[in-house]
Amino acid sequence: MPSDRRITRSRSLRRKVATRDVKKTLLVFCEGEKTEPEYLRALSRKSSVRDLACVDIRFESGPGGSVPQTLVSKAVEARDRAVDEADEIDEFWCVFDVEWPRNHPNLKSVIQQARDNHIKLAVSNPCFELWLILHFQDQAAWLDTADALVVRRDLDGSKGKGIAVAKYMPHSGEAARRAAELDKLHERNGTCFPDNNPSSGMYRLIRSVEALES
Repeated sequence: MPSDRRITRSRSLRRKVATRDVKKTLLVFCEGEKTEPEYLRALSRKSSVRDLACVDIRFESGPGGSVPQTLVSKAVEARDRAVDEADEIDEFWCVFDVEWPRNHPNLKSVIQQARDNHIKLAVSNPCFELWLILHFQDQAAWLDTADALVVRRDLDGSKGKGIAVAKYMPHSGEAARRAAELDKLHERNGTCFPDNNPSSGMYRLIRSVEALES
């Protein structure tokens, strides 16, 4: 792993007494240095999310980003500390990609580790760009990571890894609906992980923090 990896914390996790009514607190670990953190921070600022949840974001950063194994291990450590210190964190999440044509290593064992330790997952297949695409259109055809990036940039006009988050936030509910439909499609077709490309579990995270119409 990169030696300069670091954890970035956006705020203290412990709830403040008599300041505001916090209904739910989530601690989210995500890979990537730019796109995912930018999206999640923008999501946490939406009024519909602020009214329901406090979202604290930690992300692994360094050359090449970070692998799912690192994220889940960090989330497990954070959950264990929260239990020991009686921090009031309701849910622990990891946001990461599958990647195609070459998948991240040890994905199935990482997912099992998360389940065994009550860590929730928002896995995008092939990558987070698929989740971004779903804000604007349906995407039922298989994509590799490079293709997904091209489609995403065509849709939002971006040129780098960063995103214009204001373009996405109004459409998070539409993306969640499309992603849920993809899961149903894979279930009907008997397509199992990691071959459930395209798919994104980000809709579960969205539904956990934002009141959406069904």
